[in-house]
Amino acid sequence: MTNIFVDSDIIIDLLAKREHYVEAAELLSVIRNKEIYAYTTPLVLANVDYVVTKYSNRRKSKKAIQELRKYLSILTMDEITVDKAIDSPLTDFEDALQYHAAESQNIDFIVTRNVKDYKKGNIKIITAEECVKLHKAKDDMQSQPRSNTIHG
Repeated sequence: MTNIFVDSDIIIDLLAKREHYVEAAELLSVIRNKEIYAYTTPLVLANVDYVVTKYSNRRKSKKAIQELRKYLSILTMDEITVDKAIDSPLTDFEDALQYHAAESQNIDFIVTRNVKDYKKGNIKIITAEECVKLHKAKDDMQSQPRSNTIHG
């Protein structure tokens, strides 16, 4: 099973119905169907709360986060994560925190629109659209019938 980290921008695209809403909604559909495991951090949820509360209200933010928690597991962020982020070649401290939290849990992909922000890491960075396409391609390969012919 594929493990992904979902960054703030993807969730905010979904909740605010921003330009990349369709891709974010498709990704959430795959996550809801338990076809991939999705993770995020408390920091992402704090970012989401800030934005939703600012542009809507606290009640809507709390409801949105409660709904997201049904589908997103939370990665831990501890002093080791912070120390790695401080020493990280990633220039944005928040991104470094996210990256090292994901790295500590063997996440396969970080899903974000800010692909360039994570360039210096080892985890593959993809967009929501790319993640959905990869998942569909994997499903298509698994559902194709196998040939019974033995070539020799």
